[in-house]
Amino acid sequence: MIDPCHEYKSLENSHKLNSNSLKLKVAFEVLRFACACMNVRSNGTIHFGITDKNSGKHRHGEIIGFPVSSPEDFVDALDYIEKSFKGSDQQCDARSCIRNPRFIEVLDKETSEETSEETSEKTWVIEYDVVLKASIVKDKLFYVGLPKLADNDKKNKLEKKVPFQRVGANTKEIPEDDLFLFIQRLREKDQQREDAESSSNQTTVECEEDQERKLSILLTCGKTHMDDSMFYIIVTNKFHTEHLSHMSFLLHMNIFCVFDFDPDSKKSGLCGKYKEQKAVNLHFLDNYANNDRLKPSDFVDSLQLFERTSWIFCNGRKNFPGGEKTCDEKTWIKTRKKKLKKAVSLICNDILPRQSFVVLFLLMSHIEQPLVETFHEFFAEMNGNDFLAVISESKENYENWASLAQVSCHMSSLKEISIVEMPLSHVDATVQSIQLSKNQPTRTLPVFNGALCFLKSVEEAMLDSLEIISVDQCDDTNVDIMSEEEIQQIERNFYHGGKIKWINFWLSDKQKCGNIIKRDAYNETSTILEKIKQRPKAIRPIESVNIYHQPGSGGSTVARQILWSWRKKVRCAVVKQSKEITTVCEHAVRLREHDERDKDNCLPVLLLLEDRNADYIHDLRRELGNVVATQKRNPSVLCFILLICNRSNKPEKMCRESSSQTVAVRHQLTNEEKPLFSKKLEQLKLKFEANFILTFVLLIEGFKKSYIEDFVKNLLLKIDHSSRTTRLIRFVALLNYYVEDSYLSVSHCEASLGIATHVERAQYHAFVDQLSDEARIIFIHLNESSTHISSIRIIHPKLAEEILTQLSAIFPQSDIAMDLITDKVLINHRFARDELLKFIRDLFIKRSKKSRGDSVDTAFSPLIEHISTEKGGVQKAVDLMKAAYLALGKDPYVAQQLARLLYTKFRFEEALEWAEEAKSLLPLDPFVLDTLGQVYKKWFYHLFDTRTPSPESDIKIISTALKGISAFRASEKSLTKEAVNRSYYGEVDVGCRLLKFLSEVNIFSNNTGKSELMQYLLTDYIPEDVKKPWQGFHHQLKGLQKSLCNALECISEDLSYFQPDISEEDEELDARDPEQVYSPKKWLRRKSAVYAEFFCIISDESDQEAESDSTDIASQAEGLSPFQRQIRTYKLGGGHFTSILSLLFDKDPQRAGKKLETIIEMYPENLRSNSLEPTELANYIVCQIALNCTLPGSSKLLSLDKLQYLSKRFITKGKNMSSASALFLLSLLFWPESGKELSSADAQLLLSAINALQRLFEQKSLNTRRRKLLTHFFLAKPKGLNKFVHKTVIEALVKGTLSERNLKWLGGEVWKNEEVMKLLQRVEGWTENGSLFVKGGTRDGKIRVHPRHSASLPNGNEQVTFYLGFSFDGVVASDIQVME
Repeated sequence: MIDPCHEYKSLENSHKLNSNSLKLKVAFEVLRFACACMNVRSNGTIHFGITDKNSGKHRHGEIIGFPVSSPEDFVDALDYIEKSFKGSDQQCDARSCIRNPRFIEVLDKETSEETSEETSEKTWVIEYDVVLKASIVKDKLFYVGLPKLADNDKKNKLEKKVPFQRVGANTKEIPEDDLFLFIQRLREKDQQREDAESSSNQTTVECEEDQERKLSILLTCGKTHMDDSMFYIIVTNKFHTEHLSHMSFLLHMNIFCVFDFDPDSKKSGLCGKYKEQKAVNLHFLDNYANNDRLKPSDFVDSLQLFERTSWIFCNGRKNFPGGEKTCDEKTWIKTRKKKLKKAVSLICNDILPRQSFVVLFLLMSHIEQPLVETFHEFFAEMNGNDFLAVISESKENYENWASLAQVSCHMSSLKEISIVEMPLSHVDATVQSIQLSKNQPTRTLPVFNGALCFLKSVEEAMLDSLEIISVDQCDDTNVDIMSEEEIQQIERNFYHGGKIKWINFWLSDKQKCGNIIKRDAYNETSTILEKIKQRPKAIRPIESVNIYHQPGSGGSTVARQILWSWRKKVRCAVVKQSKEITTVCEHAVRLREHDERDKDNCLPVLLLLEDRNADYIHDLRRELGNVVATQKRNPSVLCFILLICNRSNKPEKMCRESSSQTVAVRHQLTNEEKPLFSKKLEQLKLKFEANFILTFVLLIEGFKKSYIEDFVKNLLLKIDHSSRTTRLIRFVALLNYYVEDSYLSVSHCEASLGIATHVERAQYHAFVDQLSDEARIIFIHLNESSTHISSIRIIHPKLAEEILTQLSAIFPQSDIAMDLITDKVLINHRFARDELLKFIRDLFIKRSKKSRGDSVDTAFSPLIEHISTEKGGVQKAVDLMKAAYLALGKDPYVAQQLARLLYTKFRFEEALEWAEEAKSLLPLDPFVLDTLGQVYKKWFYHLFDTRTPSPESDIKIISTALKGISAFRASEKSLTKEAVNRSYYGEVDVGCRLLKFLSEVNIFSNNTGKSELMQYLLTDYIPEDVKKPWQGFHHQLKGLQKSLCNALECISEDLSYFQPDISEEDEELDARDPEQVYSPKKWLRRKSAVYAEFFCIISDESDQEAESDSTDIASQAEGLSPFQRQIRTYKLGGGHFTSILSLLFDKDPQRAGKKLETIIEMYPENLRSNSLEPTELANYIVCQIALNCTLPGSSKLLSLDKLQYLSKRFITKGKNMSSASALFLLSLLFWPESGKELSSADAQLLLSAINALQRLFEQKSLNTRRRKLLTHFFLAKPKGLNKFVHKTVIEALVKGTLSERNLKWLGGEVWKNEEVMKLLQRVEGWTENGSLFVKGGTRDGKIRVHPRHSASLPNGNEQVTFYLGFSFDGVVASDIQVME
């Protein structure tokens, strides 16, 4: 009776009536409706401008509105009250109950465009409220005579006065036959009305207590308190000044974003107040348009969502020069409503999982339509009013809001989610009382002098690449509101297999739960850290300690225990995943220096890095080292300690490689650990069932295979293999076993189990309640603060492996995988889709690598390798890859891997088809193009190895080989990725094998065949037998020698620039042979020899003699043509820069020296600069320099002056510019000795060569990912050729294991080695405008030098000294020191 009934009238045509007729029509409807409401004792509202029935154009209840030319007509229509109601008393009562009309503008209405498209008139909905009082209507039956237009249209008349009533949604006259009974029941209705009004009045008295509980339920979704498991979206309008002092409750809500309709919010409103304590990112609705169509995960990263609160200014932002401008309601509807709709849809469907967030509307000022539109959008996207809440201190604001919002949501439902007339100060106090974290604007950090300093929340939020562990970590926890059951759940979750959280340590320290055992590895790590920290002088400013642990052995727990116990001694932080190295470095430096006066005397920062690859760690260390050098920090002060915690199946092996600073964590407990764990197990069994602390039990059992087998066997006996839950177990086991850190989102699980996404709050059952008992034992629910995705995984990888193994007897892994990737419900489920597809992609593409801690190296993903061993496995693997290709949206790299799989199984036609498919999707990708070449290469090899000699088969073989070479060349020309020349390797492989094949073709296989083959390949000669059959091949075959020579030279040049490394991502896609990837120099030497063997026309006997007698070689050298000499030097290992310098790595310098002398003897004596081709001349000079490094007293050596004279033939400019190796030699040979000036011409030559080198490298680096550059030689103190020292000499002076030597290079300790300091020459230079220079051999000349680490350059213009290195990117500086 208090809640109003509603009646709708469209007035779609009637609004066009004249004034008199319109008043009659409105009075007729209003008075009729009001009389009925008064007789049934119910409040009511009649709405004009809303359709009352379905029609062709409109549906029932649709807002259509209409233009109003004279609002007075609608007010004057009520003047008929006095004419129509029966008697003066009833007329007076009707006046008291019927309220004046309320005009509501329709701002967004497609249908209104039809009525006002020619005129830009506003359209309106008009409402009349009927509000009764029991004292007015008691004991009365109301009669009304409705006004009606007379037939002559000139005089109005009234119908007979009759009583009306409400029947359902309609207003009807009370029939005379029913009148007596109706009057009898009026007394009962009067009593009900009085009771309703009395109850309504009591609500005000009881408001505080009821509203407090209601507010708690709305915000916690029925839990006892608020925590970080729920996100909050705030929608608000303008906060008044008096409200801002009561907004503290918002500071400790886990706010995802704020839709703010106050343009002044940053300057004088809620945003400005919130920003005083919390960091926010300021956005507009346009920022949520996602016009670049980023994947949800990339979109989240781009806006830093989940890192800081996103503050969305929905109606512009004042005093901001860019972005959206403030506008009126109508303009907002036209221009921004669609943007709002898109933002709400994106958040609700792609970013936040269902039921993980509450949308809170704060109605703080006058209500405008855009705020209501936001409610409509959230109501629609969230499928109802669950997880919506409304707070309004003002009843008037709320009523205005509710009258507009009820179009989406029934008034009674709105009341259920609304807190009205509760002062904001009470809201503030109430919400803070149920928040698990108390509002703590600062946290504390240790300081060098032993005291503490404060770190403000807003300052901490700006260091968002780090999770900082403060001295008072978790002290803001309101433990008083935590139940005993909740504390036990936190403890159980850890022992069941969940990742340890800081709250676990805090509760243990507070003795709210049991102690957490420290494994031996903890003590070992702590001891290493103590030794590092206690040194009076640090060996290096950046130290590292490694923890390698078997998956699931507790290594991550050990690392976090270290941080927890060290947080009062040093500053501690965890480096978050997916953060740029430069950002991490900047934040780490700011954390170290925060609130410290003396920046040279700060506590070191202990940074935890989990499961990071070697490249990331190397780059972070280098970046931190650069900053230390740039800031001129004392190099003997410890600044950073990297605690590197990585998984490895063989942690002991990793420990042996660097035993002094590496700790291994194994599954097996030590003898000292066993009694501690046994005692702990007995304590835990008193609290928890053994099945729910399973990981801890497995650890005590030492992860014995027999124990795990028996446990899984018993588990699988109890499960229903046809159930959806068991199917889910299969999927999660498959992902968890094969893909590190994989999971399945709860949202995906709910979709798979068929759990409805829209459930009432009171009926909501946690996802866990839907699982079988067995699933609850083996699944762990993840909901970490670091991720917004609520997910599940199997509690331990060993358990996942065994489940998968035993299930495979019933469901082969190929069937499980096929079931997973063809499940459209899972694959197409929008939320967390990118993450699932990434796991599936890894399942089919990511290979096992020992370098990553895996047990073996695999050619394909471990799943594909396993399936290939099943019965009919190859075809199953192929079918799976095809299905994965489609499931992943036609992923070109899956097509590429499928091509690789097919060609390894000799299914070349299919392999070619899939390689071409990949190429059609990525036509310029070098990996894809290289794979196309590999298909032809393997096909050619197969045809060669299985051939039956015949002209037809010969043509097929040659054709296939040449197609392979063409494909490799197409990849070489690709500019979309780094130019690492990987396809040159394939070209050389195919070319060398093709030469071997040609030499075995009948026409070339006789005694004179080799000579004839050489003639065919190197001249215009074509044998008659092949002239016609091979007519399509002659051109390519005659270019084979030059193309092979060019490819070998390109590979050599690449290896001269860069260290042979490969990124993890590229490693998955690289189709080359392992030797080409991991030992390219060895491969290059071998292939160079093979190439030379074919083109060498000296007999094998002569070759053997030449190896043993250098005088014979010398005598033969005089008679060799340039081509014969080139081939001969190739065969001896002197064909290119890389193979010559690789001789310096020979542990026997005498042997290397003899080889170099033999190569030099191949060249004519008394060389002149024009005696040799430029490439030969460069190789000759490199041999001379290398010989001086191995046999400095050799009689074959030329003087520096002579080599300088010969090298002047090299060209440093123009189209005919010499090769990079020639330019490198000029920089080396003409670098001035200490205290000696060059002639003007020589200085110009040096400068020109270095500039040319730098330009060549810049061009090359455009297509090169950042790889480690090689420095070949360093400038030493001696004179002549001895002024060059090869890097191998320096490396021989650096002692320790490989990893320890790498650390010394990274940390710059190499340059502090006394023997190195005695050997190398420090060069003086200066910095100017951010660049480094040295004098250029003449008084006024200057040469730019590249610092090996750019950040090591001092700020400002300084005089410096450094060690000079010679590299293919120019001359480089190491160990830059400012001169005092």
